[in-house]
Amino acid sequence: MTSNSTKLPVLGSDAEIAVGLLDEWFDPIEAGLRDRVRDFIQTMIESELEAVLSRPRYARRPKADPENNGAGGVAGHRHGHRSRSLLGTFGRVEIAVPRARLDTAEGTTTEWKSTALRAYQRRTKQADSLIAGAYLAGTNTRRVRRALAAVFGGAVSKDTVSRVWRKVKADWDAWNSRSLAEEPIVRLILDGTVVRVRLDRKATSIVLLVVLGVRQDGQKALLAVKNMGGETSQAWRAVLDDLVKRGLRQPEFLIVDGGTGLEQALAALWGDVPTQRCTVHKHRNLLAHAPPRLHDEVSADYNDMIYAASPAEIEQRRRAFLRKWRLKCKAVADSLEEADDRLFTFTRLPPSQWKSARTTNAIERLHEEFKRRIKTQTVLPSAETAAMLFWALLASGQITMRKVDGWQSLTQKLADQPIDLAA
Repeated sequence: MTSNSTKLPVLGSDAEIAVGLLDEWFDPIEAGLRDRVRDFIQTMIESELEAVLSRPRYARRPKADPENNGAGGVAGHRHGHRSRSLLGTFGRVEIAVPRARLDTAEGTTTEWKSTALRAYQRRTKQADSLIAGAYLAGTNTRRVRRALAAVFGGAVSKDTVSRVWRKVKADWDAWNSRSLAEEPIVRLILDGTVVRVRLDRKATSIVLLVVLGVRQDGQKALLAVKNMGGETSQAWRAVLDDLVKRGLRQPEFLIVDGGTGLEQALAALWGDVPTQRCTVHKHRNLLAHAPPRLHDEVSADYNDMIYAASPAEIEQRRRAFLRKWRLKCKAVADSLEEADDRLFTFTRLPPSQWKSARTTNAIERLHEEFKRRIKTQTVLPSAETAAMLFWALLASGQITMRKVDGWQSLTQKLADQPIDLAA
């Protein structure tokens, strides 16, 4: 019996197909440019040495001028070349770096060092920037080689990415120790997020404690991101004490997620500062106390109260909410009362600021963007790497923050009290 079915020809592996496809993308402009890169780099370094020695290659030493204290004399002499490999956005090239010995005032000689090509430099700064940028964009160390193969010719390994990333640590350490005395911070937003990292060769959950400040002009600024074991009062107090030690002044307004540890730390340090409980976190708490069939009804009543147009209307709808849910589901009413007037502190601000002051959404957005970037790495290499990566996404401009809503009225004083809960 003959078969009428047909089969497609057997294809090679995906890697072979990709290589064959990319090989056909020949660009004469790129090829011509890269062929001339080696000569350009060597010419640049040779010119630098000629300026130091005051003579071109193979030229005789000029005679010293006794009447001008030896001006025009030779500062040293050449002695061969050293082969160096350099990786840049132009790919990898092998260059011959000239060597020279320079005379010193003590009568000895010292090895000449190029300022254009630093000692032990193996990559250009632009190449490091490109590698770090690809990593920050959410590409893990093993995938960077494939992602940048067309630029670097496959010369980037995961170890190279790790070495480039470690160079960011110097900037990270400087950021963590910078003075905050000149920061015009008027508001703080505090929250934590859980990430998975590798500790002692095991995947472990840690908490990143994040402090976001709002300046007088409304611009948000990251003040601290610390890796901790949890959101305890001791952990938060350590973060806050470090900020105060570096000169942070007492803020005028605080926005928190409602965690017990954070509130205890703030009460001990800034007990008299008006504090706003995040209305989104409290909404989740209310739903956790109600059966699923009542979630839509709880949400509708809660949103009507929180998003009312005036303090008087909010107060009226709060009383109606409590009357209804004490009868229908007492746990929901008790959860709302637990927040006390801290859930409505935003009503002391001008209405134009209510949207930005009701929630910790400014930090939550950073958390979501951070999780999106690291989703290709289910476990980060270390706790410090997690904190550095969070900071670097903002420092490099990969994530930007806009001014808070209603920033024009930040200079206005707060009202004396929020809504009257006893009414």
